[in-house]
Amino acid sequence: MSAMGPGLDGETARARLAAVGPNEIAREPATPRVKILARQLASPLVWLLGGACVVSAVLREIADAVAIGVIVVINAVVGFVQESRAERAVLALRAVTAPRARVRRDGHASVVPAAEVVPGDVLLLEAGDVVAADAQVLQAHVLRANEAPLTGESAPVEKRPGSSAPDAAVADRFDRVFMGTAVSGGAGEAEVVATGMATELGKIARLLQTAQVEPTPLQRKLGRLGRVLLTACLAIVAVTAVLGVLHGRGLFDTFMVAVSLAVAAVPEGLPVIVTVALAVGVQRMAARNVLVRKLAAVETLGSTTVICTDKTGTLTTGTMAVREIWGPDHDRVVAIAAACCDAELAPSGRGGTGDPTELAILAAALDRGVLREEIEARNPRRAVEPFDSERRRMSVLRADDVLYVKGAFESLEPLATSGLADAAEAQRKMADRGLRVLAVATGHGPGERDLRLAGLLGIADPPRTEAMEAVGAARTAGIRTIMITGDNPATARAIAREMGIVLPREDPAEAVHARATPEDKLRLVRAWKSRGAVVAMTGDGVNDAPALREAHVGIAMGRTGTEVAREAGDMVLADDNFASIVAAIREGRGIFDNIRKTLVYLLAGNTGELLIMLVAAAAGLPIPLLPLQLLWINLATDGLPALALGLDPPASDVMQRPPRSPGEAILGRPEWTEIAFTGLLQAAVGLGVFSWTLGRGDLTLARSMTFTTLVFGELFRALASRSPSRLFFEVGVFTNARLIAVVVGSSLIQLGLHRVPGLERVFRITELDGPHTAAALLLGLVPVTAIELAKLIRRARAAVTETARRWLRRPHQGVSGDRRCS
Repeated sequence: MSAMGPGLDGETARARLAAVGPNEIAREPATPRVKILARQLASPLVWLLGGACVVSAVLREIADAVAIGVIVVINAVVGFVQESRAERAVLALRAVTAPRARVRRDGHASVVPAAEVVPGDVLLLEAGDVVAADAQVLQAHVLRANEAPLTGESAPVEKRPGSSAPDAAVADRFDRVFMGTAVSGGAGEAEVVATGMATELGKIARLLQTAQVEPTPLQRKLGRLGRVLLTACLAIVAVTAVLGVLHGRGLFDTFMVAVSLAVAAVPEGLPVIVTVALAVGVQRMAARNVLVRKLAAVETLGSTTVICTDKTGTLTTGTMAVREIWGPDHDRVVAIAAACCDAELAPSGRGGTGDPTELAILAAALDRGVLREEIEARNPRRAVEPFDSERRRMSVLRADDVLYVKGAFESLEPLATSGLADAAEAQRKMADRGLRVLAVATGHGPGERDLRLAGLLGIADPPRTEAMEAVGAARTAGIRTIMITGDNPATARAIAREMGIVLPREDPAEAVHARATPEDKLRLVRAWKSRGAVVAMTGDGVNDAPALREAHVGIAMGRTGTEVAREAGDMVLADDNFASIVAAIREGRGIFDNIRKTLVYLLAGNTGELLIMLVAAAAGLPIPLLPLQLLWINLATDGLPALALGLDPPASDVMQRPPRSPGEAILGRPEWTEIAFTGLLQAAVGLGVFSWTLGRGDLTLARSMTFTTLVFGELFRALASRSPSRLFFEVGVFTNARLIAVVVGSSLIQLGLHRVPGLERVFRITELDGPHTAAALLLGLVPVTAIELAKLIRRARAAVTETARRWLRRPHQGVSGDRRCS
């Protein structure tokens, strides 16, 4: 043991404090609030909505202008709040550090604010202390530190004087204690060598500042879609204006029709629908103990292709336990080990004070009816040789003159004279499985000689059963699980194989990364992102924070996680249950499906309206729909029906599909095909109704019939939009009761427009009699009927194709006898 450190005098300490600055984690420079707000408005879809708001105001449609304006403001505020929260992560690092520290100043022990600790100070450490700075161990008495938040190492690390390799990893620096870690046992002194941002914790803070927060896949896809819609709207305005001039319409009338079409082309309800769908996903996830801090992360999790997960406390329970026992009498092995412990087990039988390995032994003993209190009362101690790094064993001589010994097998083996048969092989196999092996022996009298080996204990942090099932479910869903841990390689590989992260014939090199530093974790997340993966990162420690922030979705542990991890993450698992992630992925995939089918529904309806207006303008017909009628159609059919579609529960097969490609557009060829088909169908019905009714010489009646038929057609079509492949009754008629209520309610309101005299004048429509109302209802059923029939045709075609494929794969069998093929 080294000599006691002299410490500093007060004057020297003050001079160094002035030179190196306070022992604090530097705060990340805050992004100006104006810049954060401006980023929320830098979206083509927002620009499009802003233009629609201005146009609505020009048309004196104040209600529409206000509604669209509120949509823009709400989305900007939500994004502003979410991005502002990300800046709290570095602040949380400061809370990890000790508020005060015991140091030797002017020759005696003093308690000073941790911020005033400087290099050269001597820290006085004992169990329960939070280390105030990085320091070189000068002397130690069974000194152990819990470095799990910093390194991911599940077991306390023994600290002793000496000199580890200069390039050794943090987890292997036996001669150093680190800022923010906790002393779990023993006592010692250490000379401060680094403070503030020069510490290992400070390095993590710098990494956290360099972690890049990128737009989510959904944000990028909606951005691309917004640019497409913006271009389409400008083209529509230009084409309509040219056609109007060619047909001799007045400039004002031409302008009014053009801008009305542009407004009709904008799915102004989309941002609200996306926000509400994500918010409902947040509620559903909260019921599954997943707390969402950033709204967009809900859908992003559904796009996940790779989960990078920490081991300790995430895949495992976070507490040590006796997992294997070797020896002729397991109960005796555990009883001997329990008689050689200093820890105190909590009354509940789980947790307590003292070394986690000893707590695991005492918990195993309690399960077998052996209580340490009874051992001490019945057979008191006479002498104790404590564990130290050189002996690597502990022994207790009790009143029965029996010496109880536990320690490393290599330490006890030379002292044992019996019980060694097959012990070395058993120890090797247990170590290969990632277990920490303790040998247990007894002797007579005070000397550690002529010991009899009673058996071996295999101790480890056991995996969560539900997490094992979740890993399997993720594999079925096509999602890779990658373990990134600070623990030792043997333990990490053993846990990975036990959990199914690595299958028997698979190489663990890519799926398991042990002894990972914070820099390694950040590098691995970036490497997967560079390969095009959508990465979710789980973790609980300070060392996980940079990777949590860099990942597309950072998932922090709620119970055992540090505040740093929770602030850096997008989601928090309230129950620390890895299995909850799979449930959240299911919700995320369902939300993307809902957003996609809602987009198809909205754009198909808008396409039908645009085609009706463009074809009529090109043919020189009167305008089939007036601007206010177009705006009402959008309000009645794009609002509540689309919103109800966005609340559909996830499809039953959503977790049997492979992950979506990160580069996949939110609307692919099948979706655009459906939009075009449905738009053409809707336009054909609308133009047919308009032309047929116009032939009777009543333009107001023609517009009234076209107006109401389109509303009915789009409302009924919402029922078929719930699934691109399954029929409405197959999805479940009442699994989305909101949609049924919206369709029925909106249909009744539409009929009411033709019955209220004041509304008739506002919308410039006429009352529809019974036959005209029945005709509008029946014609409104045409699009939904055609869509459902198209599903049946596609299904039949797929069945025929599959049957033919199977038949072609069958081996050709010859026919025996005279009928054999030549």
